[in-house]
Amino acid sequence: MSNEKTATVENFLAFMKRKGMNTTMQRRVIAETFFNLPGHHSLEEFYQIISKQDPCIGQTTVYRTLKLLCEAGFATEIHFSDDITRYEVANPTSHHDHLICLQCGKIEEIYDPNIEKWQKDIAAERGFSLTGHVHNLYGICDKCREELKSKL
Repeated sequence: MSNEKTATVENFLAFMKRKGMNTTMQRRVIAETFFNLPGHHSLEEFYQIISKQDPCIGQTTVYRTLKLLCEAGFATEIHFSDDITRYEVANPTSHHDHLICLQCGKIEEIYDPNIEKWQKDIAAERGFSLTGHVHNLYGICDKCREELKSKL
């Protein structure tokens, strides 16, 4: 199954066939767009992108397809402090954390091997076998700090 976890439209459609589901053109368009769209997007943001490509695709179809992508292991749901679920392409061989601006909502992916090692060491010191984690750092980005300074 490790090769099948590679995020491709064909692997997603094969997953749906194994589950006995229809592999429609609408689901193909949604999957292709999702796999080619970098970043973290809410259902509403993603739906706006899809509806520009094909106005006949409904929001429910987009939502259900995103849920299927998550079930198949090709997408990850992310929950930040604003209570909006966002989706990103799941990559089992790559891990990253997030810096999130509380002012504008900018999300920046970060990776630091020292942080990863530190987290594993802390877990091991306390008798935990770490299987995963979510690490989000919240603050105000440079641009928003400059805008706030200019208003003072």
